[in-house]
Amino acid sequence: MTGFARVEGGDEALSWVWEARSVNGKGLDIRTRLPQGFDTLEQAAREAADKVMARGNVTVSLNLTHNTETQGLAINEAAFVRVAALARELKDMEGIDPPTLDGLLRLPGVLDSSGQNSNEVDEDKQVEIRSGLNAVLQQLAEQRAGEGARLLVLLTSLLDEIAAGSQSAAATAGAHPGLIRERLIAQINELTQGQHPVTEERLAQEVTMLATKADVREEIDRLNIHIAAVRDLLGGDAAPGRRLGFLCQELLREANTLCSKSSDKDLTAIGLDLKVAIDRLREQALNVE
Repeated sequence: MTGFARVEGGDEALSWVWEARSVNGKGLDIRTRLPQGFDTLEQAAREAADKVMARGNVTVSLNLTHNTETQGLAINEAAFVRVAALARELKDMEGIDPPTLDGLLRLPGVLDSSGQNSNEVDEDKQVEIRSGLNAVLQQLAEQRAGEGARLLVLLTSLLDEIAAGSQSAAATAGAHPGLIRERLIAQINELTQGQHPVTEERLAQEVTMLATKADVREEIDRLNIHIAAVRDLLGGDAAPGRRLGFLCQELLREANTLCSKSSDKDLTAIGLDLKVAIDRLREQALNVE
């Protein structure tokens, strides 16, 4: 969801620059920085952004530059009368140097540059500036789309890694009952020193009980379901960001449960690798619109 775009325009009297930046965000948040008198473009910016993107914190700014060489200066008579009256009062005060004419003219609002106010920008320029807004947001959306294409390759690679881990977990878990039986027999022999052999029926009952507690087939099945759902999201046309974040949470939940139920070091190692890969997927999902 990150990106930057810049569009310029103007003529000899007035030039303008639109800039748009976006960073990751849970929703679509549009903020504008507009010159005085252009506040009406804020709603237009929100509507235009809403058409081309669904998530992200987006900042849109407009900068105007007036060419003073092509503009005339006019005295704001009302402002000049006020500062002149104040100057006469200051002149009568002891210890204060009287203000000079050039000092008075430098005061804000005394001199007006024709064309600097928004209501002095002609209609054609306003249309051109508005078209620049649409252009910069479209350019930003295209840049984000390019980032998304590169991100898709990375997400697919991480998902393949998670799928491979799930397959390894299934293969390792399939050998669990036999390993549990061997471990249980060894523990019994160690405790009884072979003096009190356990019947095959009782041994089978204990193995079944322990294997049931350590059974992770449901977790692996749900992992595979979530993996398939992520693949469908990445291959679809709709913005998958929110849904992808939710599925990453579910994938991590199953990997955590798998690790907690595991009684085999190999399966635990696979579960930890799964958690690392899923966490990387979750971090990258924050960049997805």
